Amino acid sequence: MAKALRAEGFADEVVGFDLNHEQGLLGVELGVIDRAAVSIIDAVEGAELVVLAVPVRATESVLAALKVHIDDRCVITDVGSVKGSFVRAVENIWGKVPATFIPGHPIAGSEKSGVTAAREDLFANHRTILTPLETADPTAVLLVTRAWEVCGAEVIVMGVERHDDVLAATSHLPHLIAFSLVDTLAGEDENKEIFRYAAGGFRDFTRIASSDPVMWRDIFLSNKRAVLNVLSHFSSDLEKLKKAIEDDDSTTLMGVFTRAKVARDHFTKLLEKKSYTTMNTQEITFKALPGGSVTGDIRVPGDKSISHRSIMLGSLANGVTEVEGFLEGEDALATLQAFRDMGVVIEGPEAGRVTIHGVGINGLKQAPGPLYLGNSGTSMRLLSGLLAAQRFTSELTGDESLSKRPMERVAAPLRRMGAAIATAKGGLPPVKITPAKSLSGIRYDMPVASAQVKSCLMLAGLYAEGVTEIIEPAPTRDHTERMLKGFGYPVETEGNIIRVRGGGSLTATHIDVPSDISSAAFFLVAASITPGSDLILRHVGINPTRTGIINILKLMGADIQLLNESEVGGEPVADIRVKYAKLKGIAIPEDQVPLAIDEFPVLFIAATVAEGKTVLSGAEELRVKESDRIQVMADGLQALGVVTKVKGDGIEIEPQQIGGGIVDSHGDHRIAMSFAVASLVANAPITIRNCANVATSFPGFIELANSVGVKVSAVGQ
Repeated sequence: MAKALRAEGFADEVVGFDLNHEQGLLGVELGVIDRAAVSIIDAVEGAELVVLAVPVRATESVLAALKVHIDDRCVITDVGSVKGSFVRAVENIWGKVPATFIPGHPIAGSEKSGVTAAREDLFANHRTILTPLETADPTAVLLVTRAWEVCGAEVIVMGVERHDDVLAATSHLPHLIAFSLVDTLAGEDENKEIFRYAAGGFRDFTRIASSDPVMWRDIFLSNKRAVLNVLSHFSSDLEKLKKAIEDDDSTTLMGVFTRAKVARDHFTKLLEKKSYTTMNTQEITFKALPGGSVTGDIRVPGDKSISHRSIMLGSLANGVTEVEGFLEGEDALATLQAFRDMGVVIEGPEAGRVTIHGVGINGLKQAPGPLYLGNSGTSMRLLSGLLAAQRFTSELTGDESLSKRPMERVAAPLRRMGAAIATAKGGLPPVKITPAKSLSGIRYDMPVASAQVKSCLMLAGLYAEGVTEIIEPAPTRDHTERMLKGFGYPVETEGNIIRVRGGGSLTATHIDVPSDISSAAFFLVAASITPGSDLILRHVGINPTRTGIINILKLMGADIQLLNESEVGGEPVADIRVKYAKLKGIAIPEDQVPLAIDEFPVLFIAATVAEGKTVLSGAEELRVKESDRIQVMADGLQALGVVTKVKGDGIEIEPQQIGGGIVDSHGDHRIAMSFAVASLVANAPITIRNCANVATSFPGFIELANSVGVKVSAVGQ
């Protein structure tokens, strides 16, 4: 730290003091410090910032030695791995923690110690945790923060106790295990052979056993409570692993290993600051350039709705379900992780392949904490129905966007079935579910067509006494009905009525997930509106409850052909060829609205370039998606010079030239991708903000779009 501060000119003078004065002099010679103090008094006299870097159990004696020699305005911080002991040491000497004391801990280091190991880049792109008390002086916090930022660190603030608990698990326990493992193996008769042939993994893991023994002795004794808690938990899990090996219990071993792999991969992505399933907070902006045509032969990612349901029903089935074409986007991964958290062993995803070791309809276990579902409304609504019948308590949470979406539409009918389910103020997440005595089938006349509400009640109906009957006001996607039948569970459909009788079981099966027509929709519109376009989309799901986008585009005059039609796992699929055609505005038939509810943002782009007025009515559902898609699209179009007429249940769009400008997608992935498509016919570049959530439904969108001629790039990744 001293070397970095000196190199960056942070202070007029950087003074170092060490009990071994020769080391201090060496520090001056090596350019680590400006001056080597001959005593602790000499070191701190006139100092504005004092940094203690001593074994944590030596902190109190060092503080006692310097107390009478520092100015009251001097800011004091430390680099110790245990913050509770630092605070107690300060209290023991001062009687309280002065406002100028700011505990700190850099999350970076090396097993090498001493002044000769000093590296000014050691903290670059690493985090430093500060744990200031509520009484801390903001100016002092700012000074310590600036010092660490000069060293290249990212500063975060955390409570003292929380810090010690987190570090006990993520730093102290691994060091304890490394020391113990090396000590154990060193005591073996064959220790020379063991160490000689040790593989890279052993060397990497046990490297930290070369760290300073005095420092680590002090850390473990100073953070005794937190270390013992996590050590007890780890020891218990280690005993379970031992028993699993003794019993040839491959399922338990696979469960541990798959959960660990996912957790480690997630950790790696966080370190690399990449987006992931439950931590996508990074700002991403799309830059889209005008012009071009859309040509090629591509396959878009797997259907998100089917991917969700394959995990849910595969987990509840008896036996092993194999899934191909699984969508590895954040929404579907959130569902997958939720079931891992509830004890289901799931291998993959690996290139779209997932293996689910089903636990049976009554085999789920309580998750260790709230189930975090990111931005996935499908996950939260469908899981609400499934978990309403379980014999354990569940809490469903999500990101900022999901936390604004209505959940009473599923909670209210579930309560009629006997569920004990609560939502936050305004019917919003989090959703809390406690065990109910039992669920009873009901007859539910849905006020608004919604596949998520229907599927939620069907999943609850699997556990309910008697028959659950759902009446749809208009057709919605029927993936749940089809997939239940594929798992051998009877579902009765009669016109717009769906019936499920509780008490059955599901049998594992094989699922081939077709390409998502909602993802294909962006390319269907892109090719339809751009002169010279000719595009083939492979293996797209053409479930009749999802083909509203095709039906509407054809009514507008689009040139779309279905080729190689077939059925895979109960789902109809086809290759789709689409060419440029002059579109005309239409009044969109209301019976098509539920069949294209997710595709309307990009259809608004098609309407803008069509000849004549396009009118959408009966689409209130669009206002409660990831955003109010009617208003957000109207605002975005207006930012590009396009005037629309917004109605309560829809919109009217006249043909107009799309200009350039800046659009805010409000974190809605479909809005972001729709305006990327709009750039094809714009007369100037379009900047689209808040695009991070595109990964939730369409991983690889940028690359695939560019491959067929859309000129879009992402900034901020």
